[in-house]
Amino acid sequence: MKFTIITVCRNSEKTIRRTFDAMLAQSCGDYEYLVIDGASGDSTLDIIREYEPRFAGRMKWISEPDNGLYDAMNKGIRMAEGEIIGICNSDDFYEPETLLNLKIIAEKNRDVDVYYGIVRFLDSRGIEKKLRRHSDSFLTEKPMDHPGCFVRRSAYQKYGVFQPRFRIAADYDFLLRLHLQKARFLPMDFIVSNFMEVDGISSIDWRKSQMDARRVRFEHGLLSTPAYSLLYSRYLIGRLLKFFHLLQIILLFFINGDIV
Repeated sequence: MKFTIITVCRNSEKTIRRTFDAMLAQSCGDYEYLVIDGASGDSTLDIIREYEPRFAGRMKWISEPDNGLYDAMNKGIRMAEGEIIGICNSDDFYEPETLLNLKIIAEKNRDVDVYYGIVRFLDSRGIEKKLRRHSDSFLTEKPMDHPGCFVRRSAYQKYGVFQPRFRIAADYDFLLRLHLQKARFLPMDFIVSNFMEVDGISSIDWRKSQMDARRVRFEHGLLSTPAYSLLYSRYLIGRLLKFFHLLQIILLFFINGDIV
């Protein structure tokens, strides 16, 4: 089997149909589809069961508690049987030609560890905001867009999987680890994935995401201890100021009699 596509989800009833429909619309059917659910409490499992027959045996799924996003991704990687693994989150979706275009490129470039293409960023209305493809040559300075990446299973076996201690930036840690160990990256000149910028945790709490990425750089020796300590102190001060601002608003409501 050429590809394994992994979708990690939890309480994703609002968006996961679009993710499934995009997988069913792929012009290349040479894939297995693994859905790793984190014990959803909404109708996500009902939707998975509804779609399972439509994949004609290509879908496998599990539903159980996990230790976060990257722990769930690691479960999928351990289950994967395809040569190349893609991770498409439950609020994202691939373009119809994504796997076919990737297959053509991968068959001509078999010694590549990571293939990465263009990601289209969408707002809450599904309107395009921007197109982006960060180069792996800048990984020592900033993350790449993980939804646009496909990794050979042999690379996970050689370099390891995600480190769940990074709550938001474990994908950055993984790709940076490969870059520093001279793994081969190959850019692709087509749109791979559509990313809902407003839904993901890295978009909702961008300051925390940014700090987690700085921690990755620090642990890889790319930030000095004084520099990291200064940045972390500023981050904590910012969180405290945000907390006190919220507390001030709540107190004003009580003082003015708006809450009874």
